[in-house]
Amino acid sequence: MTVRQGDDARYRVFLFDGARPTLVDTGFEDTTDVVGSALDELEIDLKRVIVTHGDPDHVGGLAEIAETHDVETWVPDQTVLDENVVPDHRYGDGDGIGRFVAVHVPGHSPDHHVLIDEEEGIAVLGDALFGADARGLPAGYFVLPTDFFSDDLAAADRNLDRLLDYEFETGLVYHGSSVTEGASEKIATFVEFDGKP
Repeated sequence: MTVRQGDDARYRVFLFDGARPTLVDTGFEDTTDVVGSALDELEIDLKRVIVTHGDPDHVGGLAEIAETHDVETWVPDQTVLDENVVPDHRYGDGDGIGRFVAVHVPGHSPDHHVLIDEEEGIAVLGDALFGADARGLPAGYFVLPTDFFSDDLAAADRNLDRLLDYEFETGLVYHGSSVTEGASEKIATFVEFDGKP
């Protein structure tokens, strides 16, 4: 769901229904009302929140969502939180969280993780990649976030190879359009480009 849109920017969270309905990321602190209203409208009894990394548009609403929905919270080991926010669980590379496996892909930020559900063929890519249309290119492909949005752009590029061991059809991104066909193959082509040293 989109939690804020304007100034050519779009911010999202992703909701997965099932036995333990799970919200991936929480949006900004001041957008929790949008998330709460959407959950009420969908009549979803949220059970779990997983944070991909510590940027404000991903973790800002964690305290409010956790308090108002009484959910189990999962946050990367490296993510620094406000002292008033204590997650139920910390996780790291390779950990399983319900239907997802966490893959540490630092570069955008040191704590950045991608969440992959191979059985359903879905990866929540966080900010490891943007939809190509976020940079004015045709939708349906990925680009790296710019240096402006990355702690270490070279590491962000280099660490994408950590995703090559997984197969998924859909790659969900927070900025630009998600890729809904052949996502893991498109990432592999991006990473293993012709002439790569």
